[in-house]
Amino acid sequence: MKRLLLLAVLACVSWSSLPQTSSQTQEDTLKTSASEIIPIAEDTLQQYGNFKKTIQLSKKNKEFKTLGEAYIGLAQWHEDHTVLDSSIIYLKKAISLYEKQEMTKELAETYLLLVTNYSGTAEYDKGSETVFKALALYEKLGDQQGVAQCYTKICDLLYYSDSYAEGAEYCKKAIAIQEKNGYEEDLALSYRRLAENQLFLGDLDESLANMNQAINLYKKIGETGPPILACYNGRGNIYKYMERYEEAIEDYNRCYEGAKAIGLERYMMPPTANIGHVYLLQGKYAEALPYNLRAIEIMKRIGNSKNLWENYMHVSNIYSELGDYKNALEYHELYEQGHSEYLNTIIARKDSELQVKYETAQKDLAILDKEAKIAQQRKTQWLYIGIAGLLAVILFGMYFTLKNIRKKRKALVVLNSELDAKNRQNELLLKEIHHRVKNNLEMVKSLIALQSAKLEDGASKEAMLASQNRVQSMGIIHQKLYQGENLGSIEMKDYFINLGEGVLDTFNAEEKVKIECAMDDLNLDVDTAVPIGLIVNELLTNALKYAFPEGAKGQINISLIKEDDDLLLKVTDNGIGKTEGSKPKGTGFGTQLIQLLTQQLNGTVSEDYNNGTAVFFNFKNFKTA
Repeated sequence: MKRLLLLAVLACVSWSSLPQTSSQTQEDTLKTSASEIIPIAEDTLQQYGNFKKTIQLSKKNKEFKTLGEAYIGLAQWHEDHTVLDSSIIYLKKAISLYEKQEMTKELAETYLLLVTNYSGTAEYDKGSETVFKALALYEKLGDQQGVAQCYTKICDLLYYSDSYAEGAEYCKKAIAIQEKNGYEEDLALSYRRLAENQLFLGDLDESLANMNQAINLYKKIGETGPPILACYNGRGNIYKYMERYEEAIEDYNRCYEGAKAIGLERYMMPPTANIGHVYLLQGKYAEALPYNLRAIEIMKRIGNSKNLWENYMHVSNIYSELGDYKNALEYHELYEQGHSEYLNTIIARKDSELQVKYETAQKDLAILDKEAKIAQQRKTQWLYIGIAGLLAVILFGMYFTLKNIRKKRKALVVLNSELDAKNRQNELLLKEIHHRVKNNLEMVKSLIALQSAKLEDGASKEAMLASQNRVQSMGIIHQKLYQGENLGSIEMKDYFINLGEGVLDTFNAEEKVKIECAMDDLNLDVDTAVPIGLIVNELLTNALKYAFPEGAKGQINISLIKEDDDLLLKVTDNGIGKTEGSKPKGTGFGTQLIQLLTQQLNGTVSEDYNNGTAVFFNFKNFKTA
């Protein structure tokens, strides 16, 4: 809006003050200076028309400064009306003009405006490239305020790339410059960005203190518009993660009402979504739903898609909790589309960062070792010098070595602390992945159950039931992964117990059939546990369907032991058994699946039909944890 006012100040004569004689032609009007023709416009459509007229006249009269300001004014107009793509186009026109005219200061300022729009459209790679162009120009000009503004922009981009620690360091560099030179308005923004990064680093108290510092600075300079509204929304986020929900909602409402009062819909979207999230965290699903749906509608309308996938996820979870599985599935599919690539990118980047950290640590250790050897060699050489020199060299060498060792130890402690933090972040991320996979499998299971309820054909229902049990067996594995301490292994005895309970519940056979797991605790790798779980699921399903006809009672025993290089699985029941070599009942798909999974684990299978049915497996290709 500042650029709109700047352009309006250039107006000296309004349209109503121009002579309106019949002899005045369009060509006469075009000869008028661009800075003299545009009046102050209250109506937004009139503003748009005035900017277009300014561009036309500036081009004709070669008033490049005014032309650049008009391009930026139109970009700001489109941004205020949430048409970010058009805003980017006009900013690029201004950039092209300033490059040709070698207007370095204006070019750097326009680059920063373009970074803001790229952030709004979630094009962070383009934003990063652009902000470093601006930084190079400001450094060339020696403009410390511009340099600090670039650091703050970089901090913001790193925030949306989940590089919170690096982002916080850039904000601190910006704050040091701004406090030294008294750039209070810029300083307030830097404190806000620092607080946002600290929030996701887990430094909630420091984050809250810095956000309050930003709010106080904005109040001091009399700011009442979007900058302080964004701070209220940010402080609400901090309160939310501190579980101070009432204070969070107060700040979100303060942001929403302020944005509504000045007519900026795009600033009404974040507090709307966040209020819904607070209610979701409190388990108030019916209250949360309208806020999240409203937030999605605003995001779609204004073209801000940064957090759209997150709100799809919230709405899907809410509908699932409310029992509306159709809408839950619809929004879950929308969430998957937006989140899958994002999540894969994060995992790849985290793995890469950990690898770099590990290699750096190894290099530091090698350097430390070499330095210690060099110090020792120096001491050995000095031993051949006179007795007087020998004592001095030994004392100096001891002091130098101890000082270096302490310094390196401190560096290693810091490095280990950073690696531990990264490991904890990755562990939380993996748990979240397994949790969401388990939730997805539960949703698939529910959908199969709903579809099965609509079927009348017995064979189709049995196939659906079998599929439901298979999905359940995999879902239990992911549940054990995110609930357990070891994210890479499954404790099989506990898993078989849970699997058996689930299958008995599916067939409503808890009172008729008992499942026993006579085995010691055994932890297996996920790649081994999944096929074994599917095999046991098929055997349990077959036993409950065919071994105990007409409601007969019985018992099923499961055991899994490791002997030397073999993994032995045995599943037995005391049912009616079957004739050896007879054709499998049903479609035979379960039997075929068991054979394929056995081959996958490089195993063999044998059967015994004395006193019921017993199936024995010997697996060669397996991993324990």
